[in-house]
Amino acid sequence: MLGGMSAEVVTRRPLKSRGTDWARRLSRLLLRAGLTPNVVSLLSIVFAALAAAAMLRAVAVQPSWPWWLAAAAGVQLRLLCNLMDGMLAVEGGLKSATGELFNEFPDRIGDMLIFVALGFAGGSEFSIHLGWAAACGAIATAYIRATGAYLTGHHDFRGPMAKPHRMAAVTAVCLGMCFFNRLPLPTWGLGIILTGIAVTCVRRIHFLAKTLNRS
Repeated sequence: MLGGMSAEVVTRRPLKSRGTDWARRLSRLLLRAGLTPNVVSLLSIVFAALAAAAMLRAVAVQPSWPWWLAAAAGVQLRLLCNLMDGMLAVEGGLKSATGELFNEFPDRIGDMLIFVALGFAGGSEFSIHLGWAAACGAIATAYIRATGAYLTGHHDFRGPMAKPHRMAAVTAVCLGMCFFNRLPLPTWGLGIILTGIAVTCVRRIHFLAKTLNRS
């Protein structure tokens, strides 16, 4: 039955890391520090912006590897915030009326900052276009997911290029640039990400159509 599952079950991305001891300990530490899920969600924008700034700095100075390493760290800290805000809300009992709002919009801003910056770091007009296209594609995947949730009550997080996969690919590019700075890794990475985003959108739309036809 459409919409028959509870919101807590269907709106959370399935993450193995959520059940790890280190994640539980960190969430308890954040709880004791008085941080709320919405604040942690906003912090994800800060880390995404720092990652973007590090990418742009990396192409302007030598040696560039410390900046690429900082960019990779910023991307991963952004993902950590995405994990922690949900754990604080659910396991920590800090759900709020604005929780879903703060859960979604910082992600869209973070995607935009990271992909556009990576495009500019690619150093060519083509890579810049790829960066903007990847940013728009990331928004499209979220829009399809949100539309599906509205119509069926179920969030579809399938890939192959859902948010964790996109950020893993960006992290790999940043780490790769620490060692192979002269290769066009940002352009190649964005091309792979954009291809994966296209496949993800098609798969999510196909699954949504099948679900609606069965209802």
